[in-house]
Amino acid sequence: MSIAHYIKTFTLWEFVKAHALTLKYFFKKKATINYPYEKNPISPRFRGEHALRRYANGEERCIACKLCEAVCPAQAITIEAEPRADGSRRTTRYDIDMTKCIYCGLCQEACPVDAIVEGPNMDFSTETREELIYDKAKLLDNGDKWERALAANLAADAPYR
Repeated sequence: MSIAHYIKTFTLWEFVKAHALTLKYFFKKKATINYPYEKNPISPRFRGEHALRRYANGEERCIACKLCEAVCPAQAITIEAEPRADGSRRTTRYDIDMTKCIYCGLCQEACPVDAIVEGPNMDFSTETREELIYDKAKLLDNGDKWERALAANLAADAPYR
């Protein structure tokens, strides 16, 4: 027999083996998901879109200690505060520049009252860069929208903090 015959036989056999392998995996359960419509579960420690939380009575939690601003390695947080008539301090301005943020979570760890948190939302996009500068109103809206999930995530993570 000639070498050409052996090469044809070998390639035909390899061709059959490759298609058999393809058919084997063709009918198995898919390993991927249909992303926008199906989502994998998210860890309670997931660091997504930022949010400012409120107390149950509706008052914002932030006490203007500025620890989050000081610990932010990207210098993405800007806080301005002033004292109230009752002697407590509250923020008048709380901005996060999301184009600078590196999602390290240090702001969340530094906060003594769990006011600033990184929530479970990973599906946020904008058309302009200006929309990625979150002001206090936007952060409070995020907190109101995600409060139930944020509280559950903080409770699940509490034993490890």
